[in-house]
Amino acid sequence: MKRYMILLIAFLFVLTIGKAGAAFEGYTVIAKSEKDVITIYAKKSGGLYRDFRIDFKGETYFRPFWMNVTNPAYAPQIIYDDINKDQKKELIIVLTLGYGTGALVQEVYVYTYTNGLVDVLVDNPMAIIHKNVKTKLTNKNAEITVGEKVYQVDLTPLDDKPTNFFEDIAFGGYIRYEVTDHQLTATVSAQISPAAFIGELVITYEYRDNMFQAKSIELHPAPNL
Repeated sequence: MKRYMILLIAFLFVLTIGKAGAAFEGYTVIAKSEKDVITIYAKKSGGLYRDFRIDFKGETYFRPFWMNVTNPAYAPQIIYDDINKDQKKELIIVLTLGYGTGALVQEVYVYTYTNGLVDVLVDNPMAIIHKNVKTKLTNKNAEITVGEKVYQVDLTPLDDKPTNFFEDIAFGGYIRYEVTDHQLTATVSAQISPAAFIGELVITYEYRDNMFQAKSIELHPAPNL
């Protein structure tokens, strides 16, 4: 009987390992935090990774609709930090959907942990800009108003001819997420033509009403202006 139990335990152990390996067959590890025991797996399809799986401290979560470019320089970012000031760390994952010369488009996902990962809504930076920012563009000046603060940008140093200017300031060709000093930020480009950037709007988030909303919006002018 004792010998039978030993053989049964050994069989179950091998079976468990086999199932775990089979579950991730065809998947590639595309991001990993060994310190925090977090690994992201995905399948390559064309120029994108799709059909994500997150191994969070031994628990597996499926995200079949996520996407990320396959360039290793833009691999998903895993951040494990307390960004809502509750003395508990949140899981922050930043994905890159596209990139190019002067272009970058990222999206962010934030999770708390309560008997499993729980999604926390992050207000879209473009929605924040549309609700809180007013703009005005002329051949010589760009004006960005955030609340009661007005930023004036002199355009005379630019080489672009006025005929190349957009009708108004455009946002969103470049969207980057970062966590600095336990705060989530989104940086969004401000353009006046296909090749002319006048600066970046930096949105700092705070946790309010069970979601991450804008705490502040600031314009960082381009260094050539």
